[in-house]
Amino acid sequence: MAKIVIIDDDAQLRRSLARLLSEDGHEVKGIGSGEAGIDYLSNHPADLVILDLRLPGMDGMETFQAIKELDPKLPVIIMTAYGTTDTAIEATKQGAFDYVLKPFEVKSFLKIVDEALRAANFTRSRVSVNPTEPDEEMFRDAIVGRSPAMQEVYKAIGRVAPTDATVLVRGESGTGKELVARAIYQHSHRSDKPFMVINCVAIPETLLESELFGYEKGAFTGAVSRKLGKIEQANGGTIFLDEIGDMSLSTQAKLLRLLQEKKIERLGGGKPIPVDVRIIAATNRDLEAAVSEGTFRDDLYYRLKVVTITLPPLRERREDIPLLVDYFLRRSSQEMGIPNPGITNEALAFMTTLDWPGNVRELENTVRKLLIFNRGVPITQEEVQKALAESPSSDVYPPNEEAIIRWIRSQLTSNPQRQHLFEYLLDYTAELIIREALQITGGNRSQAARLLGLSRPALLGRMEKYGIRT
Repeated sequence: MAKIVIIDDDAQLRRSLARLLSEDGHEVKGIGSGEAGIDYLSNHPADLVILDLRLPGMDGMETFQAIKELDPKLPVIIMTAYGTTDTAIEATKQGAFDYVLKPFEVKSFLKIVDEALRAANFTRSRVSVNPTEPDEEMFRDAIVGRSPAMQEVYKAIGRVAPTDATVLVRGESGTGKELVARAIYQHSHRSDKPFMVINCVAIPETLLESELFGYEKGAFTGAVSRKLGKIEQANGGTIFLDEIGDMSLSTQAKLLRLLQEKKIERLGGGKPIPVDVRIIAATNRDLEAAVSEGTFRDDLYYRLKVVTITLPPLRERREDIPLLVDYFLRRSSQEMGIPNPGITNEALAFMTTLDWPGNVRELENTVRKLLIFNRGVPITQEEVQKALAESPSSDVYPPNEEAIIRWIRSQLTSNPQRQHLFEYLLDYTAELIIREALQITGGNRSQAARLLGLSRPALLGRMEKYGIRT
């Protein structure tokens, strides 16, 4: 649940937006003027501000600038009528997350709100590097490990973070490439500027270019107004391009120009636009092979690998597995309000013998399952083996609808305020459905995507999230 502040002098619009966002699970505060909005934000934390440009007294731009002085990392979505689009674009260049034109489509508006909240989470949430104290604050995310290989990673982050050098983070899926990118950002001089994450494989190829570089009005069917891309939105900050090895050659060419000239062009526009962003890219692909095959530009490859940080797979740092298991047990138990049962030495020893092809992500998902279905006693080796069973019909899952309902009821009654239960159930159900679709199609991901009504990149993104292997 996010705390959203709406600043607009139209009381009816405030009520409508408040109802819409409240139904989406957010806590909403409506305010009728810029002065009152600044006064409220000075004394109350917020996750997002939705700001109208036309306000009595202190106008929208003045209010926006005052908000950025209060909290440079607080995302602001500008609302504007068609007549003031240029002002909204200027606000976006100055750090507003995005703008929406009145009247707006609800679905598109909610998508922008969701993107802004996710961007705020990336920007604000701290990444702890190798937390060692048992009572240390439970960071939502942490890079954990004391092995020699991970010590080299920490040194590399420390050396490259203060610079503006382009960084290429390499490693298998689930090794923590995004965490490294965020750690670099948080220790850089750009840490008070935007941090944008773009997953190049999760966005259809036809949309990725416009998502990154934006477009002009009339650039294509449906382009009814100018739209700034993520690169312009992140001006002064950092862009993290995940799975860059899957980027098309045409988009690679535009990215190369950005790295060489610090300029971009929107789709449908011929005017170069200067931008100042730092690029951190990540991939699990063999880029050298892609260059040889002609699917990745060699000039872009050399531009990206100014500094390369390679994350070792978990099987090459087995000594870190006990630390990771302990960390995930402590953090997940705190997040879900479930007592930490601990784990037996036999179970921990068994986990260190496994290869974990899904790496840290697979290990974390396994620990969460173990914790949720544990009976309050230390986790055993048998429980670990059940949780790792390939079939979703394993005993680690509730065996039938009645058992699932009993489990849900026990969770709700033991802690009615639990925030992660619904999210977990959604993920749990989605994982089961995807596994079943892959089983039906014999592991064919393209067929499974069609069966589920998903794009192939969307399915691959979900598989990576849940640590599903074919």
